[in-house]
Amino acid sequence: MSTPEEKAVRWPTLIVLASLAAVAPVATDLYLPGFPDLGDDLGAGASAVQLTLTAFLVGLALGQLVMGPLSDRYGRRRPLIASAAVCVAAGVVCALAPSLGVLVGARFLQGLAGAGGMVIGRAVISDLVTGRAAAKAFTLMLTVGGVAPVLAPFVGGLLSTVVGWRGMLWTVAGLCAAMLVGVVVVLHETRPPEARTGTGTSYAGAIRTVAGTRGYWPPVAVLALSFAMMMAYISASPFVYQNVVGLSAIGYGIAFGVNAVGLIATGWVSARLVERVEPRRLVRACVSVQVVATATFLALALADAPTWLLPVPIFVAVSMNGGVMGNCAAQAMSQVREVAGTGSAVLGCTQFTLGALVSPLVGLGGEHSAVVPAAVMTTASLLGWLVSRARPRDRQPRRGAGVAATPLPGPSRAAGASVPPR
Repeated sequence: MSTPEEKAVRWPTLIVLASLAAVAPVATDLYLPGFPDLGDDLGAGASAVQLTLTAFLVGLALGQLVMGPLSDRYGRRRPLIASAAVCVAAGVVCALAPSLGVLVGARFLQGLAGAGGMVIGRAVISDLVTGRAAAKAFTLMLTVGGVAPVLAPFVGGLLSTVVGWRGMLWTVAGLCAAMLVGVVVVLHETRPPEARTGTGTSYAGAIRTVAGTRGYWPPVAVLALSFAMMMAYISASPFVYQNVVGLSAIGYGIAFGVNAVGLIATGWVSARLVERVEPRRLVRACVSVQVVATATFLALALADAPTWLLPVPIFVAVSMNGGVMGNCAAQAMSQVREVAGTGSAVLGCTQFTLGALVSPLVGLGGEHSAVVPAAVMTTASLLGWLVSRARPRDRQPRRGAGVAATPLPGPSRAAGASVPPR
């Protein structure tokens, strides 16, 4: 019987898991271009309409902390099916909402349920594979999740003039329904009954295990900081590309698409290289390039250089995330495989909390300057680089922390572990 180090995640499973990672970012960003019409139809101001997004993000953060530990206790499949079904129902209510209050409540519920797909999807990969095979699977899955928030506003802009804001919310509901079908048809239970008992399956015990596992936190920090850099880019991009660089709305969409292609390409290359190169080395290399790119962006902005130069370092910085996030997720999750659901929940909550804190900062410099966005992106990348250079600490949890962690295999143990997906 093959061990988790010897097998690879099958493509149908990987595609479903990638869709789970993408649904929440798409639900966050797809309907943004419809905000003005939404406010007009429901008689709400801009700040009130913003509550629909805030409610979803709050639900997304809280949902991960709920669904992850539940999947450790009751298995992966049942909570995942339940969360997907609730997500579809909430999506239908969103699309039919007669008032802003109903829409805000339904969006909160949609975020709460949609978090299950993200957090449990990562736990499923951790159940199935470890080492380089896990790094490859996480990279491919999170590349899709990373591209989704980049492309969603562009796609939403195309849909807004055709189907309106309700049509965009129906699109989100349809994606949630497709997610539910994929889970029911493709995914099987990956957490055996015997793994659902013991110290780590209580909420407090699982949290203690994760909190006390030293090797878990550095890759989580690098992933969260890299995601914060991405969120700073996404939040500032309309102003940087259109007000500073001078692109039209169409040019802005094209620039978004080019950066998405770079992110996908880097993720694809990383998934191939991880079969021969240790994931930590790939992360350090990508973060190092990201620091140089963001620092170049900042230098150009401070020097008032020709604005057409700015998209170049931005492209490089965004592309490097394709080699950072998946490998970091694999390193972190390998440390807490016995409570993978809780580990995935803490990872996701940390990631989105930091992203939410960073996003408002990029607007402090005004709409016609790239200096503050460049500074925020550079700071996040530099902090991630410093953490990535720290000495690896693959060790067991501190005494009393709960069940033992499983360290990421080193090169000698993991070499050749990954095989081409069947």
